[in-house]
Amino acid sequence: MTETLIVFTRYPEPGKTKTRMIPALGEEGAAILQRQLTEHTLKQVKKLQSMRSVFLEFHFAGGNQQLMREWLGKNLTYYPQPKGDLGQRMYSAFARAFAAGSDRVVIIGIDCPDIDEFLLDRAFDLLKQKELVLGSAEDGGYYLIGLSCLIAQLFKDISWGSDRVLTQTTNIANKLGFNFDYLTTLNDIDRPEDLYIWEKYQKRLK
Repeated sequence: MTETLIVFTRYPEPGKTKTRMIPALGEEGAAILQRQLTEHTLKQVKKLQSMRSVFLEFHFAGGNQQLMREWLGKNLTYYPQPKGDLGQRMYSAFARAFAAGSDRVVIIGIDCPDIDEFLLDRAFDLLKQKELVLGSAEDGGYYLIGLSCLIAQLFKDISWGSDRVLTQTTNIANKLGFNFDYLTTLNDIDRPEDLYIWEKYQKRLK
């Protein structure tokens, strides 16, 4: 059985990443935050790989494959994200992984520093019994989505970026009759008022 973990991120180019943070951090500061959160996420997923055999992919926006390799390492697999809204890009990523032979696929972003190897391990375990696993975010979205089969409807007619994303997704899953489960509710770092989450996290690491 093959498991794939996909991380969505963006190359940390000033002015083109974490744009909602620019009023608080400036273009350079927002890019630094993007870099820090991505590198932190990579550390957590590498810990997962020491626990179970999971194929890891980074799907990126901005930059190019060479820049991504120079930044995060040559031993990772990188795919540029296609054009389209978040739903189209996630659907494309899931479709690629399942077409390549994966049985369970999980997608995360880099905005939730509390994602750790144990939570990811739990997500893959749940997918042995469920078609869908969601990590609910405090803002009404989700920080993780996992599938054991491709469900195209989950990525259509969703108000991406709103506080209705999780509810709309679960409504579709219920309507289609899919079995799903939730992981622990966590906070994302999306806006200036969320920066305290990362600041508190960095203090814990010191």
